[in-house]
Amino acid sequence: MEKTIITTDSAPAAIGPYSQAVKAGPMVFFSGQIPLRADGSLVDGDIAVQTEQVMKNLGAVLSAAGLDYAAVVKTTIYLTDLADFSVVNDIYGEYFKHAPPARACVQVSALPKGVDIEIEGIACCE
Repeated sequence: MEKTIITTDSAPAAIGPYSQAVKAGPMVFFSGQIPLRADGSLVDGDIAVQTEQVMKNLGAVLSAAGLDYAAVVKTTIYLTDLADFSVVNDIYGEYFKHAPPARACVQVSALPKGVDIEIEGIACCE
């Protein structure tokens, strides 16, 4: 099976040895996005501000793959505090109004660069 690396300057570059996304067959696997701007700087703000930036980053990588949020079939949300769940859920829901993807949400002890949220996903491109 052929795999294609997906990259875009409209989202932050990978901060380690991984790709922003990889297309394999009819699926696109999106690496976790944290609240970094495309230039790699952290956004300042609460969980709402961080979540908005993460969703924008996911959208930029989706676009680079020729897709949009409707193509997403599964996401995983990582939070450092599950007390933030309702705020995250409200913002996330604005991006997936119709036929939302399957999802898991878990609390973790820490995330890269000390952020409060990371979201990864899988999309179907056929």
